[in-house]
Amino acid sequence: MKKITIIIFYLVANIAGVYSQEPVPGNAINARAQEKYRDIKLPDTDVHGKRVKGYVEDIPDEDYFHASEVAYESFNDFKFGIRIHWGIYSIQKMNHESWGFLTLPNEKKQEYQNLYKQFNPTAFNAEEWMSFFDKAGLKCFAFTTKHHEGFSMFDTKTRIKQRANYIAEGGPIIEKCDLAYSIMETPYAKDIVKELCDAAHRHNIKIDLYYSHPDWYDADFRPYNFHPLQTQRSKDSSSYYYGPDGDNFTKSYSNIITPEPNEEETQRMISRHRQQLTELLTNYGKIDMICLDQWMGPKVWPQMKATVKLLRKLQPDVMLRARGIGNYGDYYTPEGFVPGSKENTKMPWMVIHALGSSFSYDSVSSNYKGSTWIIGNLIDAVAKGGNFMVGIGPDATGKFHPTAVSQLLEAGQWLKINGEGIYSTRARNVWKEGDFIRFTTTKDNKIVYAFFTKWPGKKLVLESIQKPKMNSKMYLLGYKNPIKWEYRGEKLIITIPDDLQAVKNRPCTTAWAIKIQL
Repeated sequence: MKKITIIIFYLVANIAGVYSQEPVPGNAINARAQEKYRDIKLPDTDVHGKRVKGYVEDIPDEDYFHASEVAYESFNDFKFGIRIHWGIYSIQKMNHESWGFLTLPNEKKQEYQNLYKQFNPTAFNAEEWMSFFDKAGLKCFAFTTKHHEGFSMFDTKTRIKQRANYIAEGGPIIEKCDLAYSIMETPYAKDIVKELCDAAHRHNIKIDLYYSHPDWYDADFRPYNFHPLQTQRSKDSSSYYYGPDGDNFTKSYSNIITPEPNEEETQRMISRHRQQLTELLTNYGKIDMICLDQWMGPKVWPQMKATVKLLRKLQPDVMLRARGIGNYGDYYTPEGFVPGSKENTKMPWMVIHALGSSFSYDSVSSNYKGSTWIIGNLIDAVAKGGNFMVGIGPDATGKFHPTAVSQLLEAGQWLKINGEGIYSTRARNVWKEGDFIRFTTTKDNKIVYAFFTKWPGKKLVLESIQKPKMNSKMYLLGYKNPIKWEYRGEKLIITIPDDLQAVKNRPCTTAWAIKIQL
């Protein structure tokens, strides 16, 4: 009878899609998992890690598991991705996504909240986007399902029950409402996230769904994380809602003081937050990453932690961005810079960096930084053990700026020649020599790729390469003939062929790579 019961449990669990993916529970296994993941943690320098350090425990609970080794390996393989910030802020060409909402006067805030009624991106085509990503050599995309202002770009079934009326007589006031505040209530009325995920699955492009913890439209989320609706307690004691890091009341640019949220409102907030994340992990097939953003504070951390544990059960191998959840996260994102050296942690990381002046649509062609910038940062990040994700946004119709497209396609052409030294590689112990040479290596360490971003002339001298076997062949990627080398005085001396001294004969521009078989 006991054997039959166990078999039934296994069958039910597998049908539920949980047991086959989730690590088997048990104290011994939990202990091993904690031992294994003890160094999967944010570096002390991570800005968002500092935000939550005062209330999110350094060591996750024993019943919590990070994503599997397979998921971590897959994350570390893709190397190059694109980050798409898109929402109703594109109608007003608002720079820096929806952040500008905070500084709008009340009349303009009210106008902004009604922009969804005219959002109709008729030029959007998910298949065209994915074809473009393929040509650009991108292996992953991140998409904004909901930014801080609260508008959902997906078919959420959640309902918002109260919001701000910024122009009410005697106001602003909190008023009752009942709407999803989503793409389904716009003239477009189609689930953009579903269209993108379906197309990405067809193209085998990894999916990273961005989701903002705070929500500035839903009054139940007040006053957490720069919310325009503040309370006297958030003004007098910011740590009550925000934790020990700074005065977010001032940073909200708001002098709107509202009543403290009651228990019903707080629970409604947690439930809606949890339900939306559940929708993202159940309605769109396999999701590789959830890109959480910002944080909610110590008062609701126990409920937030329960949400994180639920997400792990829904899709055990989804990689969770660490923002707002500390070391419960699986990866983190240095923003707007490539770290100066290899990071002293085993938590995977991915640089996110805007190609234009911000992550959202930029109409000024000269603001886009160029394919040389993309390639240089990609090489630098990968050499240090990370990934590189470049950020752009479409306009209100769903079209990307032609300059952004052109620069990314140029990077894609470069990757067609040099991609084997980027994709699925790992950082080498010695990851650079000087300012212009970066290294990557295959996982078995049998091949080293030496990238150089300045043409070396007739000789390339490398000091950190061990002596190759006598008959080893070396190639400049994109050049069909092997190139000559010698090992003298503890240095590898590579002779660059004479015909490559003419710029027109080189396989590419910007950067080149020597494939060295050890």
